[in-house]
Amino acid sequence: MKIAIAQPTYLPWLGYFDLLDQVDRFVLLDSVQFERQSWQQRNRIKTPQGLAWLTVPVVFRGRLSQTIADVNIRVPDFWQDHLRAIELNYRRAPYFNRYFDELRERVEISAASLSLPHLTITLLRWFAEVLGIATPTMRSSELVVQGRRTELLAEICTSLGASAYLSPFGAYEYLLDELPILTTRGIGVSFHNYVHPVYRQMFPPFQPYTCILDLIFNEGEKALEIIRSGRRRPLSAEEVAAQIYQKVI
Repeated sequence: MKIAIAQPTYLPWLGYFDLLDQVDRFVLLDSVQFERQSWQQRNRIKTPQGLAWLTVPVVFRGRLSQTIADVNIRVPDFWQDHLRAIELNYRRAPYFNRYFDELRERVEISAASLSLPHLTITLLRWFAEVLGIATPTMRSSELVVQGRRTELLAEICTSLGASAYLSPFGAYEYLLDELPILTTRGIGVSFHNYVHPVYRQMFPPFQPYTCILDLIFNEGEKALEIIRSGRRRPLSAEEVAAQIYQKVI
C-alpha cells in the first residue's frame, strides 16, 4: 500500500490534490506543532490586482506549542469576509454558480465548530469529492503513534501497513538525511514531482499557485484532468539529491 502524509492546509493548491490522487491512503498530519501564518491557516485567490491572501484568524496567544489538531478559530464569522472576497473575484467565472452555494454551506457549517482542522479537512474532503478523487483520508491524531519528523512518518506508515511512501517534495530538507529510518522498515520512499499546469484563468496574465477554488471555478469538470496533466514520474531520493547538488553548485 502506498500512502502520503501532509499537514492539512486551508484551500490547498493543485499539487496537494495530485499527491492525494496518487496514493491508496492519505494521512492528514494534524498531530504536529501548528505554525502561525503558514499554509495551515491561509491561501491565495486570484484578483484583478494579483494574488490575495485569505487567512483564518486563530487563537495563538499562550498556545505556542499547540498541535494543529488543537487550533481554534478566533473570529467566528471570519468566513463571511472570505466568501465575500471569493464572490467578488469569481462571480463571473464559468463555473462559479455551480459550486459557490455548496461551498458557502460547507464553510459556514464547519467554521461554526471553531476548530481550524475541522474547517480545513471538511473543505479538503469536499474538494476531493468535487474533483472525483476517492482516496480515503484520515487524521494522524486518530492513530496511536509517537515520534518526531521521520520517526513519526515511519510510525504512521508501519501502523497502516504501508510499503511505499510518496513524500511532498519540500520534505527533502530533512528526509534525505533520515531516509534509513523508513527504508530499514521496508518502506520505499519517492518524492512527489509536479509541474504546475496552465489553465483558463480570469484576470490575465496567468498566475500559478492559487488555491484549488481558482481551478474549480474556471474549469469545472475538467479540473481533475488539468491537475493530472502536471504530474511527472515520482523522483527517487538519489534523483532529488542530484537536483539539490546541481542547484548548490
